Amino acid sequence: MALLDLLPLPSPLRRRSKWDPPTLLARLLASPLQWLVTILYHTILFLRGRPFAVSPNRPRIRVVVLSDTHGKVPEGGVPHGDVLIHAGDLSSGDGSWEEVRAGVEWLGGLEHRFKILVAGNHDGWFDEGGGAMEWHGVRYLQWEMVELEFEGGRRLNVFGAPGVPRCGDWKNAFQYDSGTQTWKGKVPDETDVLVTHTPPRFHRDLNLGCPGLLEEVWRVKPKLHVFGHVHWGHGREAVYFDECQRAYESVMARTGSGFIYDMLPSRAWVDAVAVVWYGVTSIVWKYAMLGPGTNNGGLMVNASVMYGDTGRVRNPVAVVDL
Repeated sequence: MALLDLLPLPSPLRRRSKWDPPTLLARLLASPLQWLVTILYHTILFLRGRPFAVSPNRPRIRVVVLSDTHGKVPEGGVPHGDVLIHAGDLSSGDGSWEEVRAGVEWLGGLEHRFKILVAGNHDGWFDEGGGAMEWHGVRYLQWEMVELEFEGGRRLNVFGAPGVPRCGDWKNAFQYDSGTQTWKGKVPDETDVLVTHTPPRFHRDLNLGCPGLLEEVWRVKPKLHVFGHVHWGHGREAVYFDECQRAYESVMARTGSGFIYDMLPSRAWVDAVAVVWYGVTSIVWKYAMLGPGTNNGGLMVNASVMYGDTGRVRNPVAVVDL
């Protein structure tokens, strides 16, 4: 039992469930070191600037990404673009054929040239083997890749897969047990855009993402990784697959042991110092030696448009230029 559960605190200071963002008090009681390192790490990401620049010498590809619509249409609308990606939970409930059909028809009616769909744990019809479906130009990916061709000779390899760490009863689709090698070696090396329903661990996931997926992402290093599933994780985060990121993930991999334990010397403090050292070094090197706009990283986007568990799809649809 966590220390926070033992304290006579009013409900606003408590986390209702693991799917809700932890309160500040909960973060401090669980691990003040993790809380501090998270702030430092994201400050470093901000100072490093955009993870990559769009080359002015080749045509831009505008990718519009969303997830977790749960049978509804985003309140802010869907921006125009070249590619539309939906990262799962098109349906609500258990994802009946009727729900999936309505969602596919809606996606098919949008004006994007390419439309990619990956299933989520609420899209049960796909996990049951599917059946007849009119796709309306939507390309459904289930552990497979598609190559998209654009004007000017540009191409994008998009790999999509459902699959989520076990999160509920049998009504949830595409679940797998933790510790299984679900992702190992499954994503092709040439993947430019990875689309999964689950987040990788420690990135826009409230620590509910998949560590196995994170290892596979480190191996492949896609330019863009789109996911959803954890509604409160909505947003984007730069990734560089470097020593700074490795040290950050090492700190976050520790189970929160409490305020007193964090005050004692441990490997976590070494990793925390490494986050600062490698982060500051990367910023100084960039601006002193390479200049602005020289980053060569990737981008992770939790594209959930569902605002927490409110039932409103009010989070803005994300747009990424590649």
